Amino acid sequence: MMKIFLDTSSLFKLYHHEIESEELENVLLKLKITHIFLSEITKVEFTSALWKKVRTNEIYSEQALITSKLFESDFEKYNFISTDSLILEQARNLTIKYGIEGLRTLDSIQLSTCKVIEKQVDIFITSDKLLSFLIEKEGLNTRLPGS
Repeated sequence: MMKIFLDTSSLFKLYHHEIESEELENVLLKLKITHIFLSEITKVEFTSALWKKVRTNEIYSEQALITSKLFESDFEKYNFISTDSLILEQARNLTIKYGIEGLRTLDSIQLSTCKVIEKQVDIFITSDKLLSFLIEKEGLNTRLPGS
């Protein structure tokens, strides 16, 4: 039984076909997942990513609205971690620590969220190379079984 954390870059692949979507879906199907944790900011990042796809003419606004409603209808499947003052202060400290490596605002909040729930989660999954590197650097598991 696995408890996983998904950042927005990975979650988005489950709702919008991208490179690595099938690979991620196959891996997740093999895991016996009991809980999926998401940062509360994922709601905003996900919506922003959809509208970026509209602006860049990758999808139509109707598709964005449908996908947004589908994501909303799945909210009950997820354990959203509130972005509280502890997470924000820790994100600021992580930005001081890793800013030179390129850690930016929203990823610092994602990373901080990972640190807050590290004892509750078996695997932290992200499609963002820098965030994956920093999650590992913080001693958290990003290795999927069999990889």
